[in-house]
Amino acid sequence: MANSDNNERSEVSLGRRLLDPLIIFIVLGGLLFWLTWAVEERSDSIVISTGTIERIQAQWQAQMGKPPTAEELDNLLEDSIREEIYYREAKRLGLDAGDTIIRRRLVQKLTFVTEDIADNGAVTEDDLRAFYDANPERYTLPARWSFRHRYFSSDRREDAQSDAQAAVASDAIEGDAFMLQSAYAQRSMSDVANLFGRQFASAFPELPVGEWTGPVRSAYGYHAVLVESALPSRQLALNEVRERVAADLKSERRSQANQDYYERLRARYEVVREAPQA
Repeated sequence: MANSDNNERSEVSLGRRLLDPLIIFIVLGGLLFWLTWAVEERSDSIVISTGTIERIQAQWQAQMGKPPTAEELDNLLEDSIREEIYYREAKRLGLDAGDTIIRRRLVQKLTFVTEDIADNGAVTEDDLRAFYDANPERYTLPARWSFRHRYFSSDRREDAQSDAQAAVASDAIEGDAFMLQSAYAQRSMSDVANLFGRQFASAFPELPVGEWTGPVRSAYGYHAVLVESALPSRQLALNEVRERVAADLKSERRSQANQDYYERLRARYEVVREAPQA
């Protein structure tokens, strides 16, 4: 029993000594000294290459319209050094781990690298022709209509449909005020649908050209419609869309290069999907 009491008193005494401010100060001081020594002992090299200097000068020139002075260049280089040091220290401390924004940025940069490799391939005339022939829907103009209309509101009239019908036969019958335009030029069916609704647009392929017809119902009410001209759908010639085809082909190559690269990487990984807990 006496031994037990002595042990307890020793433990309490030791705990008090460990909580002594002087002991805490010595421990923290030693830790600070060790950290300072570790930083001073580590010698990293930052090389400011000629290419880096030229790039910084070119960026300043583009933004300011003049080359930097010697003092401005020194400041710019010091900013670059500060950024590099902070970047390295942040990586050493693992601050990049678990950061969603950094993760996405790295994925994006890797994607850009793959796309740059794909862009190095020359686009030949045969390539353009083959891509153009394989994707006719991309280079086809839809049918388009130029038309005028008179609007008859279902909310403001007892029988807007009959009034619109009467207006087809008489130019003297005026419609109601309308929030949109009264005339449109060369609008596709999707354009018309966006303005008036699908039901109104779907009637256009059957409307005669050069005469008032209707009533045609829209999302707003009824309309008397005059189709002034109708242009059929047509595929644009390659010479009309050469630059667009070239841009589309390059975009397709970049997309395919990314997909191919991913599939090669994916084959190296085994994915284990845990079953949800019951």
